Amino acid sequence: MLTSAEWDAILLSLKIGISAVGWILPPGIAISWLLARHEFRGKALLDGIVHLPLVLPPVVVGYLLLISLGRQGVAGQWLYQWFGVSLPFTWQGAAMASGVMAFPLLVRAVRLSLEAVDPKLEAAASTLGASRWRIFFTITLPLSIPGLLTGSLLAFARALSEFGATITFASNIPGETRNLPLALYSLIQTPGKEAAAARLCVLAIVIAMLSLLASEWLARHAKHRLRERDS
Repeated sequence: MLTSAEWDAILLSLKIGISAVGWILPPGIAISWLLARHEFRGKALLDGIVHLPLVLPPVVVGYLLLISLGRQGVAGQWLYQWFGVSLPFTWQGAAMASGVMAFPLLVRAVRLSLEAVDPKLEAAASTLGASRWRIFFTITLPLSIPGLLTGSLLAFARALSEFGATITFASNIPGETRNLPLALYSLIQTPGKEAAAARLCVLAIVIAMLSLLASEWLARHAKHRLRERDS
């Protein structure tokens, strides 16, 4: 049986994962559309910045968040003075760190899905007088739902497993920022907690596998629905 502390870590991980996907979804869709549909100077640079968390050590990402969003950071100082918001060492900060690390996976999946949408459909709607926003929300985005669902669930799975950026930016505070990976790390460091660590390890694998299976099923289901609608 799981202890109350282990349940707290699991529930906190789920809350952080859902929050992380929630805040990266709007900018993720916007940047994916920009990269998929437009050519502009600096596109390669933007694409590199988006995918930078995939190649940077997570601790580096956490440190960059700390110096930029901490109370003495440029953005963090402004947030605290004007809104009383302090992200470091809070579960919201953990969601921020997890979202940054998961952002490239979301953008990659959504961008590929957007690129698969036939531009001729958008051009036809434009000739019929539809505005750019209406085309996006009635044609482009609905046809990109499989990639959107896949990217969201992959980002959620990545956010659940985030460790390095989270412990650097949000620390390892029980009941506040100690998610599943941090709880597992704490148990590994504690003598006599090998069985509890093994339980959380198995649970992390199960949750990650369920997320991947759900991502695949939802993507197939969405594609099937789109084919039925087009036929």
